[in-house]
Amino acid sequence: MNYFKTALLLAALTGFVLVAGYLLGGQSGLVIALVAALGMNLFAYWNSDKMVLRMANAQEVGPGDASEFYGIVQELAGRAGLPMPRVYIIDEEQPNAFATGRNPENAAVAATTGLLRHLSREEIAGVMAHELSHVRHRDTLIMTIAATLAGAIGMLASFGGLMGGGRDSEGRPLVNPIVAIAAMFLAPMAAMLVQMAISRGREYEADRAGAEICGQPQWLAAALAKLHAGTQQIPNRAAEANPATAHMYIANPLAAVGGMASLFSTHPPMEERIARLEAMAGEMGGGYRATARPNTNPWTTAVPQAPRRGPWG
Repeated sequence: MNYFKTALLLAALTGFVLVAGYLLGGQSGLVIALVAALGMNLFAYWNSDKMVLRMANAQEVGPGDASEFYGIVQELAGRAGLPMPRVYIIDEEQPNAFATGRNPENAAVAATTGLLRHLSREEIAGVMAHELSHVRHRDTLIMTIAATLAGAIGMLASFGGLMGGGRDSEGRPLVNPIVAIAAMFLAPMAAMLVQMAISRGREYEADRAGAEICGQPQWLAAALAKLHAGTQQIPNRAAEANPATAHMYIANPLAAVGGMASLFSTHPPMEERIARLEAMAGEMGGGYRATARPNTNPWTTAVPQAPRRGPWG
């Protein structure tokens, strides 16, 4: 999805917020919706990285805290022509990662302890190259704004539920009950559909660009296979508490929840992503030599990491 389509999508979502506000509260509701939409967009622009990192309980690390991981990000950032982002680790067993920040100069990348524990150095490089491609294309800002607008729509839906029972001085309902009920059900669904549309197209592009940054599409393909298996078995507590951020992760962190959540996945099918990367590897003529893991179930047993040479020599 190109930037023009994304801009139209976000404009449509903002318009939906305003219309919903008007239907739920008349002119007062329109004003509230306008203030909420503008305020949350401005807040997200300046504080998107802090918001998401705080929600994920991420802790910043430096070269002295996680030298191998930090070194991988540093080398990839150089290959991508990007400033060095801030690096964070999330204490979650589910293997996953995301990037955030309003621009490359204020970007941050984060990976879970599960990802660092169970993926090889090459696979970690593939994942972080994917995240840095989001930074280079400024996807992180748009994805965070989508999350905050989704929150605004959820707030308006709650507002509609509260207003639905109110009456004016003549005993008439302040809001048409049918409109209020429809907004309560349709508004969150509309926000989720927008997140899906934004995230799915950008994930394919980030996979392609990330493979180009690290030079080995199979590194990312192998990592995605492991991430898919891990997210199916291990819940992500932080993402479950803040589901509006799910589309920012490289793999759907809510996959282990199941139920209705699986019907509104913000990510494209993992099988299709892996197939595209494997086709890209075939075109590039690249091979993949992953570091072997001695354990048969990587999601139950931690494997100590031995020092390894960098993936580029």
